[in-house]
Amino acid sequence: MSQITQESSQASTALANEFLIFTLGREEYGIEILRVQEIRGYDAVTTFANMPEFIKGVINLRGIIVPIIDMRIKFHLGSVEYNQFTVVIILNVAQRVIGMVVDGVSDVITLNSEQIKSAPEFGSTLDSKYVTGIGTVDQRMLILVDIEKLMTRSDMDLVETIAA
Repeated sequence: MSQITQESSQASTALANEFLIFTLGREEYGIEILRVQEIRGYDAVTTFANMPEFIKGVINLRGIIVPIIDMRIKFHLGSVEYNQFTVVIILNVAQRVIGMVVDGVSDVITLNSEQIKSAPEFGSTLDSKYVTGIGTVDQRMLILVDIEKLMTRSDMDLVETIAA
């Protein structure tokens, strides 16, 4: 393997292990940075009748209608309080643009393979198929999420219905 090819391979591996870290309650989660389009403050949304509670509504983002999903509600984490730290992470998921409301964003972290452990099995009591692993940095544990698995087919069908 040539030096350039090897360096290119290492660079793409490094990019694949960069995660945007966000908080929901006291837990920290990470999603692949390559899925993130932008981060915005939480603003009012246009609501729709008969939508699941976790779909807050839509915003107009430079001419694109973007469905907004509240992750605290999606994860069944109790009451939702919007404050000055609440943000919307704009993501590209399954060839759609969606917004994900979280309590806050802390940083971008690069994790090497030794820092990522397999996701634990919780049995049938917790749906963890969207958890790709647990990242560890110093004393922090980060729940690494595959956003495409998290947004199930039925969720994406609802998003498509809203955006149409």
